[in-house]
Parts: sequence; C-alpha cells; structure tokens
Amino acid sequence: MFRNARPADADRCYEIEISAYEGDEAATQAKILKRIETYPEGFLILELDREIVGFINCGCAHEVEMSDEDFKELIGHDPNAPNVVIMSVVVDPVQQGKRYSRALMNEFVERMRQMGKATIYLMCKEHHVPLYEKFGYQYLRPSASDHGGMTWHEMSMQL
Repeated sequence: MFRNARPADADRCYEIEISAYEGDEAATQAKILKRIETYPEGFLILELDREIVGFINCGCAHEVEMSDEDFKELIGHDPNAPNVVIMSVVVDPVQQGKRYSRALMNEFVERMRQMGKATIYLMCKEHHVPLYEKFGYQYLRPSASDHGGMTWHEMSMQL
C-alpha cells in the first residue's frame, strides 16, 4: 500500500534511514519530520501489513542546484515548482531485493506526473547509477556535493 507520510511516521522512517545510509549521509529525525510536515505530498510511504518498509521524499524547485545542502531542509522549496529533487529513496535492508524500490519509484514517478511536474532529479552513489538508469533516469555528471563525505552522481528523468 502506498500513502503520503504523516508526522507519526517520522520515527519509523528515521529507523529505516539510518539502517540504509552510511554515517552522516542519513537525514536526522528532525529533518525527516520537517520534510513530512512541509511537503507530505512529496513523501511517499510503502507499507506492508501496516508496517512502513520504505519511502521516497523530495522537494520542488524552479532552479535545481543538487549540491545545495540547505535544500535538504526544504529551504527554497516551492510545491508549485516544476522540478522535483529526491532526497531519499530507502527500503528497509531486511526487505531489500524484493523489488520494493522499483514499486516505490514507479508509484512516485506516476504521482509526480499527475501533479504536473516536469523533471525529477536525484543524486546517488556510483554503484546505484545502473539501477536508476533501469528506472529511466539519465546520468548527468559527478556532483559537486560531498554530503556525508561521499562521492555523488547527479541524474534526472524528464516526465
């Protein structure tokens, strides 16, 4: 089942976030709650048997600067802007390998199309580039971001 996040989901989403991302690359619990409260339409939850097993969250902007750390706190977010910037795509590690990330992404992309968005952007690690290419994203460039001390790569999908 897919649904938009509610503030009560922040604790479980944080558990999944820190289990799936390394060190400082994981969002804090406060950032997750702020994303839910600020833009629940851009925070998609996947539930199985009433348990959250994964999520995608985003913000929207007119001009996209992927290395803008403030945007991760939705500073500059405009829900009416045409460009979507994904901040997290996360499936509980216990549930990985069951095509849930594909199901989440397909649902997310369709919802963004229905909202009239033009482009979706994301950053990922190098080993995830082929996965996102299978989802329909195009590689843009290595990112200037060093979020969490990691090397990132920028990708986009035209809707």
